[in-house]
Amino acid sequence: MTRRRFILLDRDGTMIVERHYLSDPQQVELISGAALGLGLLRQMGFGLVVITNQSGIGRGLFDRARLDLIHRRLCALLAAEGVDLNGIYFCPHTPEDACSCRKPKPGLVELAATQLGFDPQASYVIGDQPCDIELGQRIGATTFLVRTGYGAQVALQTTVNPDYVVEDLWEAVQTIKHLLATDERTAIDAARYRLS
Repeated sequence: MTRRRFILLDRDGTMIVERHYLSDPQQVELISGAALGLGLLRQMGFGLVVITNQSGIGRGLFDRARLDLIHRRLCALLAAEGVDLNGIYFCPHTPEDACSCRKPKPGLVELAATQLGFDPQASYVIGDQPCDIELGQRIGATTFLVRTGYGAQVALQTTVNPDYVVEDLWEAVQTIKHLLATDERTAIDAARYRLS
């Protein structure tokens, strides 16, 4: 049986409006079209996991209890649109901590894959920062850079080479839908060829 495929999502600037070191749950605001896109991914059978660096904790700007309130608010906004997440995995460390869980290191993805039973290589990574794209490349996933958040600036950098550059999460979902349809047609054509 084929294992369920997963979408690995950055949080700030990808799903929700970028706020520098977001610490107020009331400032959580879904980017236009994000919930609609996530709902479509759910209908397509994908699992949804958020992978996010939250160094504001390590920097002392807010604590885990505050982050939990922010994530509850995010989940409530998504639930109101009929969308649920399979998990939210966060790194609380600063870059200086040299941990194994801060993107682009794959620690959080490996943990999520173990707990949820999916193949990281068969996943799609969607984000607005270089660390998201590098994370996807490290695990062998298909990468999408969205132009929301910091993505428009990042798209101008020649050092970042995502598989796809799209306007936003909604466009990423449309591209994934197209890719899957193309794969399905190719598989059908191959099967027909074998039968002929």
